Amino acid sequence: MSSLTLRNLQKRFGRVEVIRGVDLDVADGEFVVFVGPSGCGKSTLLRMISGLEDVTDGELRIGDRVVNEVQPAKRGVAMVFQSYALYPHLNVRDNMGFGLKVRKVPGPERERRVAEAAALLKLDALLERFPRELSGGQRQRVAIGRAIVGHPDVFLFDEPLSNLDAELRVHMRSEIAALHKRLGNTMIYVTHDQVEAMTLADKIVVLRDGLVEQVGSPRELYERPDNIFVAQFIGSPKMNILPAASAAGFGAQPAGTASVGIRPEHLSIVAPDRGQLSGKVVITEYTGASSLLHVALDSGETCLVVIDGDSPEADARVGLVAASKDLHHFGADGRAQRNLHG
Repeated sequence: MSSLTLRNLQKRFGRVEVIRGVDLDVADGEFVVFVGPSGCGKSTLLRMISGLEDVTDGELRIGDRVVNEVQPAKRGVAMVFQSYALYPHLNVRDNMGFGLKVRKVPGPERERRVAEAAALLKLDALLERFPRELSGGQRQRVAIGRAIVGHPDVFLFDEPLSNLDAELRVHMRSEIAALHKRLGNTMIYVTHDQVEAMTLADKIVVLRDGLVEQVGSPRELYERPDNIFVAQFIGSPKMNILPAASAAGFGAQPAGTASVGIRPEHLSIVAPDRGQLSGKVVITEYTGASSLLHVALDSGETCLVVIDGDSPEADARVGLVAASKDLHHFGADGRAQRNLHG
């Protein structure tokens, strides 16, 4: 197993800067997730770590080795892609062992490693099947098994669950989390799904336009976002951002506050005359366990509110209240203001 260190890592394609100076420390055995919108550079950064993309500038270390110029096969990493990339004419056993065969690992050792990985991933009964005979989740487990047999120091996952349906994604998330717990390897995981990031990561790296916006645990990013971008990217539904003047009903604001954030789940519905803010329900989205309300505030903005149980009907007048500890204050530059509620 190995740690990972990125220092001022940069990647340019011609004059286009894709990665613009990334600094990051990943501890040995950590599960780190890269998230961000499409085009933010998260997959490019993963490919630079794997060696599939060259480093334009900066330093990349795996353990104690600088690997900028090291071939992918010699970096001690294994990558699992969005596409399963299984050989259709090979069965599960041969697909998992193919890389070892190419590296001329002796047959008995190859069989032992495949058997160990198959047992770990509950693929024992499927070793003689071909990819066409497998479900999407089983194919993804085979792709992960192919990575495991190489005994890598670092696992790299590039949106591995994107091709699966919603129910299977949830199941595979739990399997990957359990796999990390059993193996203890360093894992870097790329996804555009912030729910995936929150449920899997020890540490989340939020990227935008080739730069790191914030690094922290899921709880840190949810409770203490550094800026409006992170505040709205982490959490679903996304955080409400109101102009400071419109949010004055919530109470005192730090000097320099330009906008106030409040998560939909931290707002409560009360009678209109008891609310810190008031408005009219324009849309109600019933989801079973809860409802998502779109409330048109008297100040002109629309606020999202998540509530349990019965919801007011459309056009109903409501008041909104929130605890001061759940408010987030941001300056004109979008950065968090920490000098009131922390």
